[in-house]
Amino acid sequence: MFRLAHLSDLHIGPLPEPSLRDLLNKRLTGYLNWRRGRGEHHSMAVLDRLLMDVAKAAPDHVAVTGDLINIGLAAEFPAARAVLWRIGEPDRVSFVPGNHDAYMRQTVPEIVLHWRPWFLGDGVDEAEGGYAFPYLRRRGKVALIGLNSGVPTPPFSAAGAVGARQIVALEELLQDLKAEGTARVVMIHHPPFDIGFQKRLNDHDELARALTRHGAELVLHGHTHKGTMRPLKGPDGPIPVVGVPSASARAGGKDEPAAWNLVTIDGEPGDWRVNVERKTVAQT
Repeated sequence: MFRLAHLSDLHIGPLPEPSLRDLLNKRLTGYLNWRRGRGEHHSMAVLDRLLMDVAKAAPDHVAVTGDLINIGLAAEFPAARAVLWRIGEPDRVSFVPGNHDAYMRQTVPEIVLHWRPWFLGDGVDEAEGGYAFPYLRRRGKVALIGLNSGVPTPPFSAAGAVGARQIVALEELLQDLKAEGTARVVMIHHPPFDIGFQKRLNDHDELARALTRHGAELVLHGHTHKGTMRPLKGPDGPIPVVGVPSASARAGGKDEPAAWNLVTIDGEPGDWRVNVERKTVAQT
């Protein structure tokens, strides 16, 4: 049995105090949103309890599906790196970026600089400076596939995209891994279905068709701040597409309170059994 913890949308605070120059762009609206209530909604005390729960469960691996940070300020990236280290060493934690991580074009290099060890595929040497999405990590009989949907967008947009190149590469991986008899877990920030123009994965139809053609045992996502399970038709039966609330959400807000998913994968090729149990966090 393989035990996988899934958490997402940490939105780590407190938000560093920006300079005026920092706010002369898309960050201004994000900063105002934080000051007007988002900062109160995302509690680091709640996140601390959730991370302690995950550590106590001692899963085999942890999947973090994006939005570690908020508006891409330079000081947010090393703080989030420290949290990633707390969750686990890079070989035990797999990360994919979200829209808040890739808030603007100039923030993308910071993702690579600070967090790259947590999204390196098997066999990629960190010292050589390379990385690619989708990435593949084999852990026993389970294959973890990380897709990047976090791309810079205009103000007032939280949309994402994976692009044709990633989808083609994903299809090849899904096909090859099925032939190997591996249980395939796909990780992405934005879900592969429509959630409205402002927040959707712009090529969700294309991604869903790829999954429908080749199948997967599980798709994990964040972004919606909701604990959901929405099956997607696959070639051998339904593919569970599972979301999770924000890992730092206080109870009583507009979003569901913080939780994480404990996924267990057992069985054998052709008969994989996937169970998802939502773990809520005690709030005071």
